[in-house]
Amino acid sequence: HSLSLFLSLSLFLSPDSEMAQLLFLIILYALDGGIRYRGLTQEQIRNVQILPVDYEIEYICRGNRVIVGPKVRKCLPNGTWTDITLHSRCCKYSLLYLQSSISKKKLYIGALFPMSGGWPGGQACLPSAQMALDLVNNRTDILPDYELELIYYDSMCDPGESTKLLYDLLYTEPIKTVLMPGCSSVSTLVAEAARMWNLIVLSYGSSSPALSNRNRFPTFFRTHPSATLHNPTRVRLFQKWKWTKIATIQQTTEVFTSTLDDLEQRVKEAGIEISVRQSFLTDPAVAVKNLKRQDARIIVGLFYETEARKVFCEVFKEKLYGKKYVWFLIGWYADNWFKIKDPSINCTIENMTEAVEGHVTTEIVMLNPETVRGASNLTSQEFLGALMNRLGGKNPEETGGFQEAPLAYDAVWALALALNKTVAPLKAKGRRLEDFNYNNHDITAEIYRALNTSSFEGVSGHVVFDAQGSRMAMTLIEQLQGGSYKKIGYYDSSQKNLSWFGNDVWIGAGPPADSTIVIEEFRYLSQKLFAAVSVFAGLGILLGIVCLTFNIYNGNVRYIQNSQPYLNNMTAVGCMMALAAVFPLGIDGHHIHRSQFPVVCQFRLWLLGLGFSLAYGSMFTKIWWVHNLFTKKEEKKEKRKHLEPWKLYATVGVLLAIDVLSLMIWQIVDPLHITVEKFTREAPKGDLDVLIQPLLEHCTSEKMNTWLGVVYGYKGLLLLLGIFLAYETKSVSTEKINDHRAVGMAIYNVAVLCMITAPVTMILTSQQDASFAFAALAIVFSVYITLVVLFVPKMRRLITRGEWQSEQQDTLKTGSSTNNNDEEKSRQLERENRELQKIIQEKEQRVSELRNQLVERQALRNRRRPSSGTNQNHSNSSPPSSQPDPKSLLPPPGYPNPTKISRNHCHNSQIPLLYK
Repeated sequence: HSLSLFLSLSLFLSPDSEMAQLLFLIILYALDGGIRYRGLTQEQIRNVQILPVDYEIEYICRGNRVIVGPKVRKCLPNGTWTDITLHSRCCKYSLLYLQSSISKKKLYIGALFPMSGGWPGGQACLPSAQMALDLVNNRTDILPDYELELIYYDSMCDPGESTKLLYDLLYTEPIKTVLMPGCSSVSTLVAEAARMWNLIVLSYGSSSPALSNRNRFPTFFRTHPSATLHNPTRVRLFQKWKWTKIATIQQTTEVFTSTLDDLEQRVKEAGIEISVRQSFLTDPAVAVKNLKRQDARIIVGLFYETEARKVFCEVFKEKLYGKKYVWFLIGWYADNWFKIKDPSINCTIENMTEAVEGHVTTEIVMLNPETVRGASNLTSQEFLGALMNRLGGKNPEETGGFQEAPLAYDAVWALALALNKTVAPLKAKGRRLEDFNYNNHDITAEIYRALNTSSFEGVSGHVVFDAQGSRMAMTLIEQLQGGSYKKIGYYDSSQKNLSWFGNDVWIGAGPPADSTIVIEEFRYLSQKLFAAVSVFAGLGILLGIVCLTFNIYNGNVRYIQNSQPYLNNMTAVGCMMALAAVFPLGIDGHHIHRSQFPVVCQFRLWLLGLGFSLAYGSMFTKIWWVHNLFTKKEEKKEKRKHLEPWKLYATVGVLLAIDVLSLMIWQIVDPLHITVEKFTREAPKGDLDVLIQPLLEHCTSEKMNTWLGVVYGYKGLLLLLGIFLAYETKSVSTEKINDHRAVGMAIYNVAVLCMITAPVTMILTSQQDASFAFAALAIVFSVYITLVVLFVPKMRRLITRGEWQSEQQDTLKTGSSTNNNDEEKSRQLERENRELQKIIQEKEQRVSELRNQLVERQALRNRRRPSSGTNQNHSNSSPPSSQPDPKSLLPPPGYPNPTKISRNHCHNSQIPLLYK
């Protein structure tokens, strides 16, 4: 075939050309029995400069010889030939081997290599697979009776295009024994359909976790580990750098969605939270903005290389990079992926380089780091050298799939070894590999069994498949430092062993925080304010003690006795309790431990509640009974003229009992406890990646508003009723409670301060200083006003008039008879005054009746006069008198003559009684 090819080519060339001469030279050597290596040297091949690019020359040995080394050399654009460093020579074999080699049967592999698209991995993986096929076909110990041949197409990493190509592979001769797809999206399509044709699928570049589903893909294997193998490494790095919160952004494809689902499950088990999860289809702008808005710091990106450039262009625009951020990317991009010009983005190479600096990649170990000769008798470094020669000097960083090339190489070897392993079992069953067709399940089962038990050393490391057909391997951790990737560690997920080099570099002082560091800072009451108010409260308590002492000491003075001193004592005690509540109101976490705070809360409630009940309750009792005694009707007033002290004390006791009962129910049913209020975070001065979280402690209960509504409603009604009673009794004068006007004034002040302070403190509950100032100062002022109004006038009167001395002397002489005589005289005068008022009222009524009768009689007389007689004798008769007849003014028979006494003509002796 080669001779005919050369002859046909020579017909189209000029006889004088160097190519024609070279071709004829090759033909002559071939006719002579083969290419004489010394006759056609490599130097002659190098010197030919007119051959077209990609032109191939094939070596043919004569006789019973076979080629050892490259069979074909290809003309490269740089003027050299492929595999120029490897020698080709002819070796002798026995006639039996020659006959068997001539009769080798071909097994066809249908492959899809993405030469373009989202992942152009076929650019390096195809040459790598061809290298492996050459070596396998030259081995006498592997498939000696068979030759593997690769039939491949460019899938462009597009499932739609791959559907058409798969159809061509399946329905075009020859029959393919195995399918080898590349991209995950293409492998998903091929693997799901392959079982219908009893085909084994062996992928070299698919990482989708979804492909690990044996129910969906029963005949699928891959030398590329599952993308989920990255996740244990990522979780281990999160734990190493003490991150508990991460964010993710993914391209909406199945491979990345399933990878992210697996990552979410693993981080949840590790106690790590995915705080932000964003996805995009083609444009990542909105997703990146959301990451920025939600303060994402540790970000895992799952997308193809072309989308990665779009993402980091947006990252540069949003400034989502630098010392505060860490990006985790997939490691199988080309090394200079961010420097490749892309018309779909509007960022420069400098922008992209700045944005990607410092990111971390996790990559499956695809090249054995140890110098070990595996099944192909090549070390990893020898493999790379051979691959570079086959690529013809292309830059590996610009060659898609260069990192995955060892996987494609080992995929061919895994397939060859598995097929070789099936020869004997099939022969025992009377079957052969060349008998394979799409309806033969037995041969497929043997190939599946052989692949599933594969275990050998390849250039990518130890090749072994798990139960789901996925490759098991270590993970390489790299970091972009200064524009190039540096290895910073390895992780073996099976052994959970992290090998760390310690050469990681950070833009800041170290690994950034997983979120803005939030420093919790409690807000405490101003100590100066607390001290100042405490001084006033302490002085108020001293004033209360002085007033209480004064009232007790002068309890026998009549003026003090008439003011109901026991009620005043209760007022003084209640005022001191209210002032004592100021101290627990100002105690917070600055003074005591948090566990003791509920006790302080109870002290606040009980001291203030009982203090109010005693102080205000005693004043309310006074004004209540003054109103009852002196503003009712006369008949009721007569019944209540004797005020018994026990009724006053009972009223205070009822008010106090209501408060005690309500507080006990509150404490038992819904006790007070401490809660912490959080405020808007504040940024401190300076370029610090921290925020201050202000906190404030509160005393509260589960149904705090309900309890406050009940208490405030009850107390508010008492205050309003107290104001009303004080107004009603402002003009009443009584010696029973001689200080009720002072009590009314105190009630006015207390009510106004309480009704202003209560709603204000509820509004200012989040401002500890203002809330305390309003509440404490209201208590202090109320108490001061109450004590001053009630007790200072008494002190002044007793001191200036010396009444306590005269009263004490009178008491020693006459005892209590004086008080009784004065009260009896007063009652007698009041009785006489009421009798006189009744008499006056009766007389005035009688006078009014008589006047009415007089008017009626006068009108009757005027009607009886004849009008005609009067007109005739008008001139002779005398005019009627305008004065009434004195007799007509006399009362009717049986009535006494009216006296001349009137309202304005009373006897002088009765005047004092009338105006008493």
